[in-house]
This record gives sequence, C-alpha cells and structure tokens, in this order.
Amino acid sequence: MALREEILTVIEKNSRIGINELATVLGEDEINVANELKAMEDEGIISGYHTMIDWSKTSIDKVMALIEVKVTPTRGMGFDSISERIYRFPQVSSLYLMSGSFDLMVIVEGRSLLEVAEFVNTKLAVLDTVQSTATHFILKKYKDHGTVLAKKQEDTREKVSP
Repeated sequence: MALREEILTVIEKNSRIGINELATVLGEDEINVANELKAMEDEGIISGYHTMIDWSKTSIDKVMALIEVKVTPTRGMGFDSISERIYRFPQVSSLYLMSGSFDLMVIVEGRSLLEVAEFVNTKLAVLDTVQSTATHFILKKYKDHGTVLAKKQEDTREKVSP
C-alpha cells in the first residue's frame, strides 16, 4: 500500500494521532509523513479534521434530519447551482447528490423538531427549483462514521431456573 493510502487509513479512524506516532505506526520517517500530510491538505485530499460527538450524552439539545430533495437541475449547471444555494444555509451540515427517486440528501441540524421543520418550510421547500422534499428525523444513532455509538447493554437480570 502506498504511503498516502496508509496515512489516510490511519487518520480516518484517529485524526488526533501525532505525526511522531503516525510515523512509528507506519514505519516511516516523521519528515516524510509530515510532508505527505501537508501535500494532501494542499491538494484538498484531506479537507478537514472533525471530532465526533455523541450529543445524546450531553445536555445540549440537537436534532438531526435527513431530507430527501427532488429538484429541477438548471441548464448548463446541472445540480451544482441549487446544491450551492442549499449548502450555504447554516443549518445544513451535509449535502449529497444521490441516485434514486430523489436527487439530493440534505442533512440538517437544529435545536428542535420545530426548528428543523421551520427551516424546511421557509427556506428549503420554497426554493424555485425544489419540486418536493421528504424529511426523516434521526431518532437514535447506532453507528456514525464507522464508530459504534450504541454499545450493547449487558443483561443484568437474575436468571431464573424452571
């Protein structure tokens, strides 16, 4: 496996790993690893570093919704111009072009169901190229970005013999 692929494989699971530890894991020189990381950042291969938070374990209210959106693409721009209009909204955390019966998948965050519904009603659904939307609220996350969030609870009930 090439050095770039090895670096990406490791930092995808742990973006906090230090360059010295990463170099040790990969059996490479720290300078080579640092230079390769910098080059991949400059090229946009590495486009950011994120912290995964299980918001359900905090006192902060956060609601997420997956919104399927059917749009009319614009001549010469396809889905790019409407996608840009949508991802500029601060409520939008992710946006994907997808295949199937809808064109876009928009992931929205808000403080309440009502706040997300208000965004869909007043900002998203009223865009001139939006034909329809279907909103799905996330009730519980079991796994996110490869990390299991809902660990299986151990059964602590006392066993009863017949």
